[in-house]
Amino acid sequence: MTRDALAAALGQEVVALDAIPGGDLNDAYLGGLADGTPFFVKTASDAAPGAYAAEAAGLDWLRDAGGLPVPEVLAVGEGFLALEWVEGGGRPDPEQLGRGLAAVHRAGAPRAGALPPGRDGEAYVLGPLTLPNAPADDWPAFYAASRLLPLARMAADRGALDAAGVKAVESVADRIADLAGPPEPIARLHGDLWSGNVHADVDDRPWLIDPAAYGGHREIDLAMLTLFGNPGPSFERAYDEVWPRADGHAERVDLYQLLPLLVHAVLFGGSYGASARRAAERYI
Repeated sequence: MTRDALAAALGQEVVALDAIPGGDLNDAYLGGLADGTPFFVKTASDAAPGAYAAEAAGLDWLRDAGGLPVPEVLAVGEGFLALEWVEGGGRPDPEQLGRGLAAVHRAGAPRAGALPPGRDGEAYVLGPLTLPNAPADDWPAFYAASRLLPLARMAADRGALDAAGVKAVESVADRIADLAGPPEPIARLHGDLWSGNVHADVDDRPWLIDPAAYGGHREIDLAMLTLFGNPGPSFERAYDEVWPRADGHAERVDLYQLLPLLVHAVLFGGSYGASARRAAERYI
């Protein structure tokens, strides 16, 4: 990414571009345009082809749901994504987050694995990873075939998941129809909803950022929110006011945390493979 490329995409001279703390996978910058407008830009040299275009489409799709604010996409290129700057505040209000996220989820998706409009037929991109993504009417089968099993193989290939861990994930996949919970409408998922991807503005209003959006089971997002933090009981009450969670949801938390644990095992190694194995073994 160059300043000239950004200026061409944004239609104005970029007069400032300062590095700021970002996530684990991208470099982040606070930019300024000639008219004084601030903007946010992220870039990564190893981003998967189409990753930023997919993220931009996901942001628009989540915004269209109307439940929570989402930054406007200003420009997207193969090597960068430029967004509206949202000044940060304190902590996101848990009740607003609960009600808003339930509304986003209820906006729905046509099928499990459905991507945002305009992305049909493309692979699913999650950071530097690309996963199979044949949409299906059967959520449990999709979760096993397009998420758990491919990620387990990737983690094993990278030495992050041992043979017992692979076997445990395969056993979960074999039993997935009995484990995945009662049938319910396919939700519109953020897809990477850890606490760091909920941004609080100056009024503590929660904004959704950094999605990897697709259609799936809403307990994926809910489980990930509790994996790296906990939004608390007021969030849960507010969520359930809009769309009550299905019976047995507490027993499925580890099942749906298995997805982000496997992703982290692939990307970062360390203890994540062992955590994924323990999560899977709970269901065999």
